[in-house]
Amino acid sequence: MHFPTQTLSIAVLLALPAAVRAVFKDEVGHIDYHHQLLGVPQRETTFFHRPRPEDRASLLYTLSDLGVLGAVNPGNGAIVWRQLLDGNITEGGHLRAAEDETWLATALGSSVHAWDSLTGRNAWTLDFDGAVKDLEIMEMTANGGKDVLALHEEDGTTVARRIHGGDGRVVWEFREVNNDVPLQVSTSAGKVFVVTLHGSLLSYSLKVVVLDTVTGKKLDEIILGTKGEVQKPEDVMFVGANSAAPVVAWTDNTLTKLKVNVLGSKGRQEFPLVADAVEVEIHAPHTSQSSPHFLVHTRTATASKADVYHVDLKSNAISKAYDLPLLEGGSAFSTSSSASNVYFTRVTADEVIITSSVSHGVLGRWPLKSKTETEKPTAVHGVSEVVKKAEDNYAVRSAIVTDADDWTQIVNGDVAWTRPEGLSGAVAATWAEIPESEDLARTLEAEAHTDPWSAFVHRVTRHVDELQYLPAYLQAVPSRLVASILGSETSTVSDTLSRDSFGFNKLVVLATKRGKLYGLDAGNHGRIVWSKKANETPGAKPWDVAAIHADDAKGFVTVRGANGEFIIVKSDTGKTVESMPTGLFPPVESAVVVDSDAGPWLLPIGKGGKIAEINGSYAPKETIVTRTEEGGIRGVKFVSEGNQAVEIPTWEFNPPPGQKIVEVASRAKHDPIASIGRVLGDRTVKYKYLNPNTLVVAAVDEQAEVLSVYLLDTVSGQILTSSTYEGVDAAKDIACAVAENWFLCSFFGAYKLRDSQAQTLKGYQVVVSDLYESDLPNDRGSLGDDTLNFSSLDPVDRPAGGPYLPSVASKTFVLSGPVSCLTVTKTRQGVASRQLLAYMPEAHGIVGIPRLVLEPRRPVGRDPTPAEAEEGLSRYVPAIELDPRLHVTHRRDVLGVREILTCPAALESTSLVLAYGIDVYGSRVAPSLAFDILGKGFNKLALLGTVAALVMGVGVLRPMIRKKQIDARWKQ
Repeated sequence: MHFPTQTLSIAVLLALPAAVRAVFKDEVGHIDYHHQLLGVPQRETTFFHRPRPEDRASLLYTLSDLGVLGAVNPGNGAIVWRQLLDGNITEGGHLRAAEDETWLATALGSSVHAWDSLTGRNAWTLDFDGAVKDLEIMEMTANGGKDVLALHEEDGTTVARRIHGGDGRVVWEFREVNNDVPLQVSTSAGKVFVVTLHGSLLSYSLKVVVLDTVTGKKLDEIILGTKGEVQKPEDVMFVGANSAAPVVAWTDNTLTKLKVNVLGSKGRQEFPLVADAVEVEIHAPHTSQSSPHFLVHTRTATASKADVYHVDLKSNAISKAYDLPLLEGGSAFSTSSSASNVYFTRVTADEVIITSSVSHGVLGRWPLKSKTETEKPTAVHGVSEVVKKAEDNYAVRSAIVTDADDWTQIVNGDVAWTRPEGLSGAVAATWAEIPESEDLARTLEAEAHTDPWSAFVHRVTRHVDELQYLPAYLQAVPSRLVASILGSETSTVSDTLSRDSFGFNKLVVLATKRGKLYGLDAGNHGRIVWSKKANETPGAKPWDVAAIHADDAKGFVTVRGANGEFIIVKSDTGKTVESMPTGLFPPVESAVVVDSDAGPWLLPIGKGGKIAEINGSYAPKETIVTRTEEGGIRGVKFVSEGNQAVEIPTWEFNPPPGQKIVEVASRAKHDPIASIGRVLGDRTVKYKYLNPNTLVVAAVDEQAEVLSVYLLDTVSGQILTSSTYEGVDAAKDIACAVAENWFLCSFFGAYKLRDSQAQTLKGYQVVVSDLYESDLPNDRGSLGDDTLNFSSLDPVDRPAGGPYLPSVASKTFVLSGPVSCLTVTKTRQGVASRQLLAYMPEAHGIVGIPRLVLEPRRPVGRDPTPAEAEEGLSRYVPAIELDPRLHVTHRRDVLGVREILTCPAALESTSLVLAYGIDVYGSRVAPSLAFDILGKGFNKLALLGTVAALVMGVGVLRPMIRKKQIDARWKQ
């Protein structure tokens, strides 16, 4: 088979309808919304910094708990740039900025990076064997530049490296083979200090290794304290980054004493902590010219206080300068510096206070203001920037992380902006209908259960009462009519939930890894309607959500966790209806929505596919497919016996030895079939194989690099069709999707060229398979007239023997880039064409590929016949260029998508789309164009003008025609 160099980007796309343009420019921001997020900022990796030494303005930088590095404009909270460092590592990380330099240094996992602080472009990247434990900037070097110090742990070896800040080369490397636990690295004017935990588990002492800054050679080794003084790395509160605070501080196990050592010295000092302390934090400046002062923040269960200490660098003596009072409630302290001056900012629930590190005198105090009393943020941690305007006049802006996981900036006590970063890191989501009001629901239910006359009188009375809303409705009609005619409707955000006739207004309920639930109004730009902590449910972080389900009849949303916990909330308000903590139920591997006599509900499935006893009224009516402990899948049927339902295994599927199941896909609950056959160009019909009980299973053999795809009947367990693909990289994403009578899988593998037995190419592929009842048109195959009586448990035999199997047509397409999170659009009746939606992780966008492009019946090696062209088929071209016109997200940068959900609207042409992960993105797509609604660009004014002109023309011509007709009669 010859592999042409041309792609599908020009010829086929131009032949397709305008629907290939996923989003028109004037629709961006009108039909879609995008929550562009970073993740919750971490305390040690968030700061204000000037991106250029000559700039006066600062940017706000952070490395979030999701591994996203970004810069934010402090003026409005908008993202300037962001980078996803690693999609698999979501904890820890290090971010440092060099003073008077134009780059930042980060470390996450085993990699060290440098980035341009203004544009976010990568300057250099180094990958090492072990995990990075600490990263610091060496401010003072012989050449006047700034270098990076990185501390690694590599298979029991402590490794410290000095990396050139400009070009990323390793200047020197120090290695020490021991069983120590590396903690942090620090530097002073002439020495580098490597701090490790020395000893054995739960019985450590601190060890400081002193290195020469020029050569990296070991100069000294200092043991601090005695064994058992430190039990875990978290007991070490602070290690100073440079000469501004060259100390190491740790606490005892009971948090009663703080022990501090000046790095390079062998002595230590102890300071008492406040009674009942539950948490201790230390704040110090990170610039070398700052005064060596630091603050110790101590939290109790109900209050917090702080103590300020000074370090004498000549005598290595540490003295307490003053303390800040114990205040009820939470407080967040932050440090900022200007030259040698150090300022401490305290944000409480009621005010913002700044003090100097020199004395306890308050330099500025502002009451904390917000729009409402209930919106006052409770600060967890933050960073600040203090500006001295005059002798006794200061200004301060603080970016704090609240207990609601929001990122809020406060300027002189006023809330400037808030970013809902807690919305990031979503792990599960579902669509939900906006519930009707309880009063209306009760009224309609009462009318349905009364006699016709009483119901009629009740309804008339209700409509009369509703006349009180008529004046307001009539008052709004002119403005709505004018806006509609002029095409000036604006998609403003409404504060109320309401259904619409088009079905665009729906709720989206998301669960995040941090144990929070959010309710979004998809019809109003994804407005956050409610949010709440599900802390009565999650028992561990990150929250592992097994399943989420919306019951639109009751207006409830159920979320089940992997540790047996669950919570039920109202979809419109988030109010908890019922919850169960961890420990009372066994762990859950997954959950599935089943239909029973008691209605649909979420069935939990335990480890190894085990299902607990079920009440007879809740017994699933359909076959349930679960995983097995051996790595296969099985089908289970439930039969009622008395008050209980008995589990009966019906079939089991195990992949061949060496293969492991990596992906399972099934048809959606809502997958209507508008036509049972496909009309060909010659007016014959190929009948579709429409089996609702199908399941796609993808299993991979990592050693042999072989992918096997099986299509199973979930009732009988019969393999309907299977295929094998070689040269597949199991480390890359393998995704599958099923809809109607076709299924597809995407993977990275080898592709054999046409007319070549040996030459192959490797790339990202998608294999599409169509299922038909027969190879021949107008033929129902072996089923014949018994199609309506077909049963998976009693299959019809073909003349040659064996079970009835579908006819399969398959094609392989090579994509121009990787895709993941495959899903298919859904419409109300299934009349509109399907469209494949997929996330492009490298392009940070969602692409919509029309079903016509992925047609497996496209002719190979020839142009289509007139009949095939009439059917819409084009010549088969293996390569598909993911053209930007196919992007549903337009130019938006959608980061870290975990899953894409689709939902039908009331309009047949339209499918709603939701993508969640790090970002949250929502839109509407019309795969067959919006044939049942006028577009935003429709010129209603021109239409009305045409109608008015016609009316005027008729009015002018009518008397003329009438006169002409009368004159003609007189002439007769």
